[in-house]
Amino acid sequence: MRPGNDPSKLSSFSPLSNEINQMMTDPPRKQRSIDDSRSNFSASGNHYERNFDIVKESMGLAISLNKTESLDVVLDDFSEGYFSLSNENRKKLVTVLAKEYDLNRIQVRELLKQYLGLELRSGNEGESSNVDDENMFSTFYRIERNLRQALKPTYNAVHPISNLLDLKRRLGVGRRCFGYFHPAIPGEPLIFIEVALLKNVAQTIQEVLLDVPSIPEHEAACALFYSISSTQPGLAGINLGKFLIKRMITLVKRDMPQVSTFATLSPIPGFMQWLLSKLASQSVMAKVDNMEQPTGGPGSAFQENLLEPDEERMLKNSSPVTYAVKNGMEVMLNLLTSKNYEWTSSAELLSALKPPLMRLCARYLLQEKKRGKALDSVANFHLQNGAMVERLNWMADRSEKGLHQSGGIMVNYVYRLEYIEQYAQSYFSTGHIHASCDIRHYIMKEPEETTGSTGEEPALQ
Repeated sequence: MRPGNDPSKLSSFSPLSNEINQMMTDPPRKQRSIDDSRSNFSASGNHYERNFDIVKESMGLAISLNKTESLDVVLDDFSEGYFSLSNENRKKLVTVLAKEYDLNRIQVRELLKQYLGLELRSGNEGESSNVDDENMFSTFYRIERNLRQALKPTYNAVHPISNLLDLKRRLGVGRRCFGYFHPAIPGEPLIFIEVALLKNVAQTIQEVLLDVPSIPEHEAACALFYSISSTQPGLAGINLGKFLIKRMITLVKRDMPQVSTFATLSPIPGFMQWLLSKLASQSVMAKVDNMEQPTGGPGSAFQENLLEPDEERMLKNSSPVTYAVKNGMEVMLNLLTSKNYEWTSSAELLSALKPPLMRLCARYLLQEKKRGKALDSVANFHLQNGAMVERLNWMADRSEKGLHQSGGIMVNYVYRLEYIEQYAQSYFSTGHIHASCDIRHYIMKEPEETTGSTGEEPALQ
């Protein structure tokens, strides 16, 4: 994990189980003073070993905390304690972490028995009362909710690394972490990328962050990059990601030749801001035009109906009574800005919003430009590195952040090894965006931009 003499060396963090031995031989650099009441003097004569139970307690505290300001102090304390332990106690502590913070499988089995014991009435049995139906479905929902909770380890992960269990999962079986290092900043990567080894390209972030690996590593056919982070704000103008991604692909192909697909599951951070701004301005213009042209004359030259006729009809038909408005864009704006994203709890509203949101998201990624390049920052990053836009994923990130940024939509970018340099060059010189047939299908009726263009590629199989 430490950089060598190479000015810029790429290091790979292998799964946590394989890194324990290296961690054991890599004690902290800074000098620490440990209270004698919590430590034991080792046989070496110059090393204090903290009491195992104290270190175990600090580990439990680090796992249970989520507030950053408190967590940093607790993690520092745990780190000091861990590195003070003997090799034997370090292995013992990792075993405790693996066993005591795992799933409660007895509870899971009991809930499964209860669930399988329930009988779902067929549609022909219409004699029962509404009360019986409500009670039946209430039982189903209760057991399903309890199962979801029982299948999660001690905390619920979110996209940022939140604590030790999350770190363990992201460095465990079926996961990799690659970093780009420089000797001027020893031990700290300039940029790092987190990778999940999967059978297919993931369509939701929950598949990556919350689920245990579903297949052995040797069966993986896809390396999915789901988080790329730069640690040095002062290097923001230097595209280190391109070098890291290319080197990472080389290393994965060397170690796992069966992996043939290299893709991302990426956020779309600017989509909702762009869309809400568009909806608000168009709704205002529509109202003004209605007042100025009460008989239905020609509207403003700047007015654009963002919705297709079918989309507008579905939105108006499915909108709550409280949204009694004349046009679908205003309905859409009201729904998307509703408190606590209430639209995500209604199957009817989700069905009405999906077609326009997916179509407008494709337009945003492929046609909305700034200085000839993609308006979305994440899209611009991957396109300039030689990726293509592959697939949009509906309700892929239901977290508050995901709904706020992109209405829950995420996108897969694919790096096709034989075309990386070609795609990067064409995007750099002309703004040309390569996209799959599936993505292009969304915007076939949209007007083409005058700056740059989009290329059509076969969809991912």
